[in-house]
Amino acid sequence: MTTASTALHSMTGFASASRDLGALHLNLELRAVNHRYLDLQFKLPEELRQNEPAMRELLVGTVWRGKVECRVQLARNEAAAAGGAVSEDAIARLLSAQKAVHRLDPEARGLSVHEMLRWPGVIAESLVPPEELTRHLLDLMKKAAGEFLGSRAREGAKLGSMIRERCAGVRGFCAQIEPRVPELQAAYGRKLAERMREAGVTGDSERLGQELALFASKIDVAEELSRLVTHVAEVERVLAAGGACGKRLDFLMQELNREANTFGSKSVDSELTRVAVELKVLIEQMREQVQNIE
Repeated sequence: MTTASTALHSMTGFASASRDLGALHLNLELRAVNHRYLDLQFKLPEELRQNEPAMRELLVGTVWRGKVECRVQLARNEAAAAGGAVSEDAIARLLSAQKAVHRLDPEARGLSVHEMLRWPGVIAESLVPPEELTRHLLDLMKKAAGEFLGSRAREGAKLGSMIRERCAGVRGFCAQIEPRVPELQAAYGRKLAERMREAGVTGDSERLGQELALFASKIDVAEELSRLVTHVAEVERVLAAGGACGKRLDFLMQELNREANTFGSKSVDSELTRVAVELKVLIEQMREQVQNIE
């Protein structure tokens, strides 16, 4: 497996693999959910516990963030065990124990043939050597890890596509409102001056012009629009680069949200207010998707 990838990966994923080993059935599952850092957890039977370091090594370097759980189950294969030979010694021990119980409790129910056959050790099973069991386990781990990374990559591609669509939406709203900013500011300035005259506010026209110019600079959203477009371009660049970029994208979402809030606070027109709300909706939708990216 490679140690780095330019693909975009989701932190959620699932994969499973299983194999029949004669009298035993080996099953392995990998599942992951969102997490701030990488948290690998292994739940293995005691007879397989010594393989955890090798299994961990197969994931480290290919998974960078997420809470990943690897669960392994080793069970008796009833169908395969049914063809084994009956252990007469085990049956004799079982019957002897049953007689001892009956001496203490004559009314105790005896074991049926079916129950005796299911008793551990009654059916002689061909054991799997430890080294062979380890080989099968690591083979399953490699297979499941490949499917696991594939599922995360497919989900990551979907997340990337959704975020790019929202980036295009932000660009569209910025392009829509930018040409109207000077017009909206001039209209609001005229409206404000008219209200001041109606209120009987008099004074030097130059002074009034300075005050209006100062107010116009306070409600100028051109800088916020420029920063929004710049941040969107950076989001698109990071998505194209791929890899473990979730934290970087999360930071960019904070910056986008800050600019959208400032844009909204400067709004002096219903159209600007509407665009500010639409921008915040798009940014929040992106932020929710970014939380799932590795």
